[in-house]
Amino acid sequence: MKNRLLQLFYALTILWIVTLSAYGQQVRVGRTTGDLPYLEYSDGMVRLGADKMGFIDTAIRVLVMDSLENRYKVKLSQNWEAFIPKRFVRSSTHAADTLRESTFLSASWHLSANDRSDVLTVSLPERLPYRSFQSPAPNKIVVDVFGVSTNTTWITQLTQTKIVKNVYREQVEKDVLRIHIELEGQQNWGYSIAYVKNSLRIVVKHAPAKKGIKHLFIAIDPGHGGAAKGAVSPNGTEEKTYNLKFAKALEAYLHRKGVKNVYLTRTEDVDVATTDRVLKLRAVDPDLLISLHLNASSRPEIKGVSTYYHHNGSRTVSKNILEEMIDLGLSEFGLIGNFNFLLNSPTEYTNSLVEIAFLSNEEDEQRILQDKFHQQTAEKIYRGIVKWLKDVQ
Repeated sequence: MKNRLLQLFYALTILWIVTLSAYGQQVRVGRTTGDLPYLEYSDGMVRLGADKMGFIDTAIRVLVMDSLENRYKVKLSQNWEAFIPKRFVRSSTHAADTLRESTFLSASWHLSANDRSDVLTVSLPERLPYRSFQSPAPNKIVVDVFGVSTNTTWITQLTQTKIVKNVYREQVEKDVLRIHIELEGQQNWGYSIAYVKNSLRIVVKHAPAKKGIKHLFIAIDPGHGGAAKGAVSPNGTEEKTYNLKFAKALEAYLHRKGVKNVYLTRTEDVDVATTDRVLKLRAVDPDLLISLHLNASSRPEIKGVSTYYHHNGSRTVSKNILEEMIDLGLSEFGLIGNFNFLLNSPTEYTNSLVEIAFLSNEEDEQRILQDKFHQQTAEKIYRGIVKWLKDVQ
């Protein structure tokens, strides 16, 4: 019975491919490529792009269904489709990459640890697309691998692990395998997902070895720079200039409070591409990233402070920073989740973007221009981080 159902599924898939071809759509197998390729849930377009499913590794097999201006529509599984910018897909040169569907079955899993992380390796026959998301309660990482059915009958979990307390699998759809990674504690400190040959490797960072902000590695990202001015006030105040002033004030304050390990993505007026910032941050691997920006609106009466996060693991620190900033007498613009900015998208470290105030509002701008306000902002961000650490450590 099972074999008959599989044969029927493959027959329907082939019929679907033939039907698409009949309507002039080019169906082919591609492989992901480039720096920071990512999948999107839809072909919608807003200022920061469509809602991102997440970054994926290179050389991943994708079935290209259609071409839509600057994106490809790709089939992930029987029920899942996604979109990917064309620059992230190349034609496949793999001899085995035909349109004929294969049976992709998972094999054994192995959970181990090193000095800084726990490592889960999932054996697969092919580099298949995936997505991940974070659950805060209970604290866990969930990874969906598309186009695979479980044949996993052996999951080795070594007792040396420090943050992963359990892993298990769930077949949520007949060709979507869900990986559950349960974590110790209240905070997800970051994780990466990549392939080593055809094995999916999920590296989960340990909590910092020592508690307290003094032992945290904090990265600061002053937005824009160089030719990228960012927002400009009616009076000509440029966002890029004051983002850097706020960043240096925060860096100096952290040093005064005993935080030795602080990294800035730029220290002068230069334009650093967003992708390059993410790649640099991945390389230095901070515990926490704080991005600093100034907001703007076409309505000059709009004012106030807001903080932004994409993943649930970054919500608490963003909320605590916002609450501290409001104490300065700033209006509340809000706590914004699922924010689509590229610097909020990495899962490797906790991160929060702070839109300190509105350059387009005269009252906010006058505060932005004052050195005293730079120092106050640094102190409040510091206090927000300390408050967050007390909650999660």
